[in-house]
Amino acid sequence: MNSHREGLFSVHASVLIFGFTALFSKFISLNAIDITLFRSVFAVLSIALYIVFLKESLLLKNRKDYLVAAVLGLFLCMHWVTYFHAMQVSSVAIGIIALYSYPVITVFLEPLFHGDTPHIKDVISALVVLLGIYLLVPEFTIDNQTTQGVMWGVISAFLFAMRNIIHGHYFKAYPARHALFYQTLFTIVLLIPFSGHIMINISSYQWQQLIILGIFFTALPHTLFANSLLYLKAKTVGLIACMQVVYGTLFAALFLTELPDWTTIAGGLIVISAAVYETLSTIKQKP
Repeated sequence: MNSHREGLFSVHASVLIFGFTALFSKFISLNAIDITLFRSVFAVLSIALYIVFLKESLLLKNRKDYLVAAVLGLFLCMHWVTYFHAMQVSSVAIGIIALYSYPVITVFLEPLFHGDTPHIKDVISALVVLLGIYLLVPEFTIDNQTTQGVMWGVISAFLFAMRNIIHGHYFKAYPARHALFYQTLFTIVLLIPFSGHIMINISSYQWQQLIILGIFFTALPHTLFANSLLYLKAKTVGLIACMQVVYGTLFAALFLTELPDWTTIAGGLIVISAAVYETLSTIKQKP
């Protein structure tokens, strides 16, 4: 498949998996820092084994790249922690909805890295996505859990947007598996001082959950997502990935009985429409 089609396949597959990943914030009875640390441990081990299996080197080309990887790891680490915390203080739907303000943030931040100006169609798509997210949010009331969830979700959105842009601009020379390996490795280094004491209190069932989360719902989708950034701009990936809002809402309804109301359905349709439009316009671009 050509580069654009490979990028589109990667982002759509990763977003579907991400839609279920959010549920682990409720399934695993640990705080966001602990979940992030141990999902990273199992993710980095599985990625390392895969790289060794392919007989590739784990080393980067120069020292500067290690610094970039560390910065990416910092943004990814803070994104994961704030994202899971947003869903834990509010709900899965609120956390995902707030996170998906990041395509709007990306559209206006990415030109600063590429020396471009936002295209009018991207601005319109971002505004449509913003409208869909607004309809999905039930209320914004000061000092309640919904507000807290939205606040942490928006912070997570900014961190995620920065990570994606930096990755796409400064780390494209490496395969997605190498990028995620170093990002999760630096996440572990950053979080060990805050979480190491909890290991003896984790049950065998929680270990099983963390292993599944780390391998199948972290290493796999994030590698696919990072791979899409090799072929598509971060703003395009971000707008397409808004379909996670719909997937996450549906999965939360099925497994957590968080049933959506009519505004959730309407907002979801708007978000899907913007994502489909961005996908179609990307297919028409030349490789």
